[in-house]
Amino acid sequence: MRQQMPARTLASALIALAILSFAWVFPKETRAQSFQTSAPTAILMDGESHAVLFEKSADELTAPASMAKTMTAEVVFNEIKSGRLNFDSTFTISENAWRKGGGGSGGSSMFAQVNTQVRLEDLLRGLIVQSGNDAAIAIAEGVAGTEENFSKLMNERARAIGLTKSTFRNATGYGHPEQKATVRDLAKLALYIIETYPDLYKIFGEREFTWNKIRQQNRNPLLTMDIGADGLKTGNIDEAGFGLIGSAVQNGQRLIVVVNGLKTAKDRANESRKLLDWGFRAFESRELFAEGQVVGEAQVYGGSKRSLPLVSKKAVRVLVPRGDGERVTARIIYTGPLKAPIEKGTEVARIQVNRGEMQALEMPLYANEDIQEGTLSQRALDGLVEFGTGWVRRAFTSVIERI
Repeated sequence: MRQQMPARTLASALIALAILSFAWVFPKETRAQSFQTSAPTAILMDGESHAVLFEKSADELTAPASMAKTMTAEVVFNEIKSGRLNFDSTFTISENAWRKGGGGSGGSSMFAQVNTQVRLEDLLRGLIVQSGNDAAIAIAEGVAGTEENFSKLMNERARAIGLTKSTFRNATGYGHPEQKATVRDLAKLALYIIETYPDLYKIFGEREFTWNKIRQQNRNPLLTMDIGADGLKTGNIDEAGFGLIGSAVQNGQRLIVVVNGLKTAKDRANESRKLLDWGFRAFESRELFAEGQVVGEAQVYGGSKRSLPLVSKKAVRVLVPRGDGERVTARIIYTGPLKAPIEKGTEVARIQVNRGEMQALEMPLYANEDIQEGTLSQRALDGLVEFGTGWVRRAFTSVIERI
């Protein structure tokens, strides 16, 4: 009589292989002081590892105001990188762009004249340095015909680069009941732009721009503080308060800060700088896994092997408070078992790293070898196991997705 593995044993095996945990407790000396900010929503991220150093209501949806122009810029940067546009492309300043975003509109403007042709290079500086609403609308109309059509491109690009919660309805950041963003998504957007378009990103660091004989200074207060700041964008409308996406580099380390909802421009500047100063001073990097190091294994279904080693393409590092004994845990998460065949280098899992209760880092993990489809007998055996325990795998997957 054939013996059958008990369902409880199979379930335990699947769960153990679908989520693997590691824990570290670094030497404790004196506990680092926790940071406090008056910003209603805020986040501080490390540029290299994308580790979160601090967050406060980071997933709360608020109006991004002119910080939305950062998404407008990303759409244009992507068009330039794809070869569909270049700096010498020209756009018309329509009557709509002139009336809604020109000098007489009451908002920020690059003061372009109606029905004139303006080079894209100038419009980008008008958009980024001067926060010109006329530049934003002209770009939107030139790329997509209408600002509404352009907002669809903004949302397509947002989803493509991993902004999961934010929604854009115009290129300017003007108030709209459906235009909302989280500071976490805005930080992700800043990091994506810095990493993907390093040459175009430099525009965000320009302190002033003169066009049409009008000289205007960049509205980002961090650029004048001598703290290594080189971008990105401010925002302010009545419903949102004062916000800022900022980036600074000190001793080779880049930090990204996003705040929103502050009462004054001075508060915005002060809180942003305080977060950056604290981040550069209070943290040190710890390596959990080296580049290419196997960090765990995943179970394989229907393959020539039953398990697959997982690696990261970059070193897995986390920033921890100096002299703090905070517990750091890492978890490998995937929907398993994985189905063969699997090609080496395929993304198949993710590693999540937590500092205490806060998720500090999430990175993809990749197959470290090829797994071929198994023999008929191997697949038949795995099929019997899957038939008997598939409900466990599906149930557990739904739990994993909510972690």
